[in-house]
Amino acid sequence: MEQEDIYDPTYVKGVFDRCSGKYIAFSYLCSMGFTERWRRQCVEALGDGSGISGANVYDLMAGTGEVWPHLLKAAPRIGGITAIDISEGMHEKALDRLHKTRSHKISFIQDNVLESRIEPGSADVIVSTFGLKTFSPDQHEKLARLTAYALKPGGRFSFIEASDPKGWLLRPLYLFYLKVCMPLIERLFLKGAQDFSMIGAYTTNFQNAAGFARMLRGQGLEVEYRDYFFGCASGVSGIKPE
Repeated sequence: MEQEDIYDPTYVKGVFDRCSGKYIAFSYLCSMGFTERWRRQCVEALGDGSGISGANVYDLMAGTGEVWPHLLKAAPRIGGITAIDISEGMHEKALDRLHKTRSHKISFIQDNVLESRIEPGSADVIVSTFGLKTFSPDQHEKLARLTAYALKPGGRFSFIEASDPKGWLLRPLYLFYLKVCMPLIERLFLKGAQDFSMIGAYTTNFQNAAGFARMLRGQGLEVEYRDYFFGCASGVSGIKPE
């Protein structure tokens, strides 16, 4: 039997469409709140709010839009957020549960981000939280090219992703939690199709954002790499030179 390609856009879309109903609560509880903290830190990596005031922001692999409150808090006068995600289920939950009162600030494109018709130099800011792991290395290379292509000169970017904390003494416990506890929680309490268990597989395959940082530098971008909480998350941020 041929093994499914977990990075195929159709496969990824199916996983997150099925997860969408419980994704917000599950990700917060199972990360013990760290995902929310990391989203805030992702926005902080863009610099102070004055740099994104009035900005045209692209949120890539936007999911349920949980980074939007942090963006809107940092820059209440933000120009607008264009959310791109392959899963319409995730976006429907985002607007329904989080952002009904802010929907005028947000537009949505349902698409595979790597095939989206983003205009060159149209983004003041690009942000992405917890979407990198669902891409293969070849897809990361395409995403790095897209980031450089879409940003205006002087535009900023920030990505963050759950990672495999190699070298950390508690790494075995962390991996046990990802690969055993999370699927068990899903099976016992969510009665899901084991879609949340894919988060562990995607995370360990991804390792960390260091490779993506090199790809972004290869596109001429200025890049800073960061580890968060002993490497349980990693991020890249920077600027497109003028």
